[in-house]
Amino acid sequence: MAVVSGGTTLIDNGALDSGVPTGNLILLSTQTASASASISFTSGIDSTYDSYVFKLINIHPATYDKILEFNMSTDGGSNYNVTKTTTSFRAYHGEGGGEALQYRASDDLAQGTGFQFLNTGSGNNDDDCINLELKIFSPSSTTFVKHFIARTIDSGSGAYAIDIYTAGYGNTTSAINAIRFQMTSGNIDSGIIKMYGVK
Repeated sequence: MAVVSGGTTLIDNGALDSGVPTGNLILLSTQTASASASISFTSGIDSTYDSYVFKLINIHPATYDKILEFNMSTDGGSNYNVTKTTTSFRAYHGEGGGEALQYRASDDLAQGTGFQFLNTGSGNNDDDCINLELKIFSPSSTTFVKHFIARTIDSGSGAYAIDIYTAGYGNTTSAINAIRFQMTSGNIDSGIIKMYGVK
């Protein structure tokens, strides 16, 4: 038996004591894109969980140099127009060299109701794809704004490794109960989106 900082105990095999919360992800829904104009989650986002995580796996645009974006709804998906204030920056490095760390003023919103960009433009070649994780905190709160953070890895519309950080809040005290993902134009050619509740 061992004790770590704060008095947390570890049992002999190194596992956490059973009384320590672990923040398990509970898979709630999976959708697969196939030439899809958008992917929407219109059920399962409620007060059951304090936060929700969306994992987007190998998202491939049908059209070259299009941007993946998302928005939130307070009316079950009839409208995706929640007011948002956001921030975005990226680091990138090319296959042939060249690198940068940039704040992306063109990708942020200041009390905007439009869709929030999650990458900076992806190619539609067979070896191009987008992978990311988006987390939304307390979407069912009727007291607080709805914070979210996203981290995206993208091959870009050229031969780059692009690491993108996006964060912000939906400036509403209404409950968020639906989420939509889409490209700025054209379809999501393929990919998987999974929604988890955080226990």
